[in-house]
Amino acid sequence: MRPPKRIVILSSAEYQLLFYGLLHFRNKLIQQGRYTDAVDELLIKLQKARRCRHG
Repeated sequence: MRPPKRIVILSSAEYQLLFYGLLHFRNKLIQQGRYTDAVDELLIKLQKARRCRHG
C-alpha cells in the first residue's frame, strides 16, 4: 500500500531556498563521492511541480 501523497505549498522565497539548499547538499555529496540519486529525484519533482502564481 502506498503512503498518502503530501501537498506542500511554498512561497517563491521558500521554493528558491529549498531548490538551492538541495543543490548545495547535492554538491556536498558529489565532493564526498557519495550517491546523489535521492536528491536528484527530489530536484526533478520540485521542478515538475505545479506552480501557482498569485498576483
